[in-house]
Amino acid sequence: MSPKAQRTLVRDLRTEVGNTVVVKGWISVRRDQGKMVFFDIRDRSGTVQAVVLPKSEAIELAKETRLESVVSVEGKVNERPEKNRNPKVQNGDIELEVLQLTTLSQAEVLPFDMSLDGFNLDLTTELDHRALTLRHPRLQAIFKVQAVIIDSFREFMKQQDFFEFQAPAMVPATAEGGSEVFEIKYFDSKAYLTQSPQLYKQIVMTAFERVFSVNKVFRAEPSATTRHLTEIVSLDAEMAFIDSWKDVRDMSEKTVKYILAQVQEKCADELTLLGATLPSMIDETPTLSLTEVFEKLGVPADKDLNPEHERRICEIIKEETGSDFVYVYGYPTRAKPFYVYPNAENPEFNEGMDLLCRGVEWLSGGRRINEYNQLMEHVEKWGMDPAKIEMFLEAFRYGVPPEGGFALGAERMTMQILGLKNIREATMFPRDMNRIDGRLNDDGEV
Repeated sequence: MSPKAQRTLVRDLRTEVGNTVVVKGWISVRRDQGKMVFFDIRDRSGTVQAVVLPKSEAIELAKETRLESVVSVEGKVNERPEKNRNPKVQNGDIELEVLQLTTLSQAEVLPFDMSLDGFNLDLTTELDHRALTLRHPRLQAIFKVQAVIIDSFREFMKQQDFFEFQAPAMVPATAEGGSEVFEIKYFDSKAYLTQSPQLYKQIVMTAFERVFSVNKVFRAEPSATTRHLTEIVSLDAEMAFIDSWKDVRDMSEKTVKYILAQVQEKCADELTLLGATLPSMIDETPTLSLTEVFEKLGVPADKDLNPEHERRICEIIKEETGSDFVYVYGYPTRAKPFYVYPNAENPEFNEGMDLLCRGVEWLSGGRRINEYNQLMEHVEKWGMDPAKIEMFLEAFRYGVPPEGGFALGAERMTMQILGLKNIREATMFPRDMNRIDGRLNDDGEV
């Protein structure tokens, strides 16, 4: 039988039993058994076992082919003998009998074990060799889940009639205030890498009512923790004509529920490979004021929760309700950005909120100030220069409805959903104090 000229993807081989096909991919496993050679061939759609029989004209080349080499294989798709079938793996009931083998790119000898069971690197080594380790099934599973998280956010936002826009990465002033920003030279002036698309999504909201963005944001936090990075993907939403901050909470809750449902449906194999259990979200997510949280913890009230507070309150809520999630609202007004709406009855506290899951903050948001005069009072109190946010302020001079919004961190969500210990595991190319691709030395050079 003449081979098909067109390449067949691994995931489609089950429909080609008895036929001769062309498969192209990487050699991820090689086993020499007697005079035969077995390969696992990987492409973008999955993996299949291939066997090179002793009399095959490909046998000598097969013995010289190293792991991660790129090959083109002409072979016959056969049913495996009953005793050799493995229903737990993709293509566990078929194999590819190699008739011809062409090496498209020969790999060098690998610097470490890349097999599924033998891959056991420390995180630093894994990141130092990111260009290679990204090929490992475990890492691919992490980023397939993350892709579904981001896609699901987009899908749900569009279902709810939100309009997508892209916010700029370079800004003339900071949205959040504070000094944790990267200053850059911009021709003869200076600018900053954005901490948040917040001001822009509020501007766009005044034109489109409901808006969202998927943006890179940058934080110059001098932090080397397991949950902080200098560059993250922020999933942002803003909505007009709300009645209270609870409308924002409810929309964010529906968004997270949708994302979790999509991950459950589309990433079952990845969750199994990673041994991950999705966090539990009950019908109504528990919602506590910051004051109530400190009362439950039995500790003196403060302006914010520290990591230990977040961990403990999540444990308490899980035990009491079965929910891995809890909303916390009512933070001190001066502890948050200038645009957050103060509570009308008690202006010392605002109508902002955070969503915690398994001890880590996933989301922040709440109601924003929409009246121009009130906004200008906050600009003055926060010591901001109105000229630097003139475009933002202009929108509020000409009529803005009651509004609010929220933002999710894609990497933190990935980390918590999959039970990873370090956010760098959930970041394809992490940037932090010590790394930009390679490790930085004391002089900031790679």
